[in-house]
Amino acid sequence: MATTQAHTAADHDHHDHKPHGIGRWLYATNHKDIGTMYLVFACIMFFVGGTMALIIRAELFQPGLQFVDPAFFNSMTTMHALVMIFGAVMPAWTGLANWMIPMQVGAPDMALPRLNNFSFWILPFAFTLLLATLFVPGGAPAGGWTMYPPLVLQTGDAFPFLIFAIHLMGASSILGAINVVVTVMNMRAPGVGLLNMPLFVWTWLITAYLLIATMPVLAGAVTMLLTDHFFGTTFFAASGGGDPVMFQHIFWFFGHPEVYILILPAFGIISEIIPAFSRKPLFGYGAMVYASASIAFLSFIVWAHHMFTVGMPLAGQLFFMLSTMLIAIPTGVKVFNWTATMWRGSLTFEAPMLFALSFLFLFTIGGFSGLMLAIVPADFQYQDSYFVVAHFHYVLVPGAVFAIMAAVYFWLPKWTGNMYNTALAKWHFWLSTIGVNILFFPQHFLGLAGMPRRIPDYATQFTDWNMVSSVGAFIFGFSQLMFPYIIWKCVKGGEKIGNRAWEGARGLEWELPSPAPYHSWEEAPSRELIARGAQH
Repeated sequence: MATTQAHTAADHDHHDHKPHGIGRWLYATNHKDIGTMYLVFACIMFFVGGTMALIIRAELFQPGLQFVDPAFFNSMTTMHALVMIFGAVMPAWTGLANWMIPMQVGAPDMALPRLNNFSFWILPFAFTLLLATLFVPGGAPAGGWTMYPPLVLQTGDAFPFLIFAIHLMGASSILGAINVVVTVMNMRAPGVGLLNMPLFVWTWLITAYLLIATMPVLAGAVTMLLTDHFFGTTFFAASGGGDPVMFQHIFWFFGHPEVYILILPAFGIISEIIPAFSRKPLFGYGAMVYASASIAFLSFIVWAHHMFTVGMPLAGQLFFMLSTMLIAIPTGVKVFNWTATMWRGSLTFEAPMLFALSFLFLFTIGGFSGLMLAIVPADFQYQDSYFVVAHFHYVLVPGAVFAIMAAVYFWLPKWTGNMYNTALAKWHFWLSTIGVNILFFPQHFLGLAGMPRRIPDYATQFTDWNMVSSVGAFIFGFSQLMFPYIIWKCVKGGEKIGNRAWEGARGLEWELPSPAPYHSWEEAPSRELIARGAQH
């Protein structure tokens, strides 16, 4: 008996310490280590994708071909999108989910730790395959990130690399999503009910269901491309009875929920940060949950608004126009609730709150231009112009990317036990916000004036706004170098903070010591602790 107890104590003592060296990361099963790896990977990919964007904007600084040939330019637009979506934003959200969900629901770890390890380590191989295409004969994929046939079927040796990389990214996302669902459903502490979970957990749970539902659709679409390319099938070849427009339907049935996969966790983050810095409970918690679920449901029935110009029947155009406009209602509920939370609050403007406010304002601009694109006759003018580029970048950069930065600035003191350089973080915010507006706002004007997207050269009447946009790109791009520097300095040391880094912060994670212990909740938190941390 005594021996058994000694062994148990020894085992516990062993598990209580962090493993060391490279093995800690290769064989990681701890949710914090895996979350850290996801976030570091996402940061690296963010700079890889950002470098591609700067090549695009350098080429477009003035008319004529300056630096790259048109084929390489098309490769850059294609690779930039794939790297940013699948390599930067989605892994960053998964990293934040890994770090925070167990801490927020009172769980000791994620439900499936070995699966967690596997789902991360798929990603470096996937992106090695994808980025290797830059060096194969014929160059990297240049058919657009949407991979529309027949153009993408003309890709050279890079084609199978592209398809296999997409499959691996999809597998990683599905495994990560399954892990989130099982963790949230099965490992919540007693007293953490579905309707008192933090909004970040709720939005990630909904996102996980979207991933599980849509990633196999993308896998099916690219597999059909693969068989068209190598095995003589004609799913998308009109010459064999197929239809290239069918690919668009299948792709966008994945692609539109994907947009909400990228933005829903951001809604959760903003719903954590605004109440914390308003020192008030979130206004309309239940409405926020139902609005998030409504957005997810509607995302499945609006896919063809990307396809108004393909010749679909009038009834189809009307249905997709009206269902798209319907999404504005739950999104509007969220915006009004965030605004109502701040109303008469005791606001302070630390870095996380600044990024959250910028998100609120600029994401709403992106939402309004989305409503403009939803109107069929207007969309015939906007389609494939720089107006569309401006719209989705306003949604994804001040939307998803700013929310990720807000989350890191919000929770970094909890992760490290140190406060970062707040002055530098505010400089990072202002340079990013000014840069992103100089970069993307002029693209609305370019699009309305008729400039098509994905072109390496343009008519001289578009020169001025392109120059402005490119200057904004370099301001925004180089200001991002501050972000890893601020994080690195914070990890290495800084002013020590207590359990609650921010006075108004609520939630179970703030009841843990700072830095967060290697094993979060070895014993389930008490109901008193859960009640104290409740956010509404």
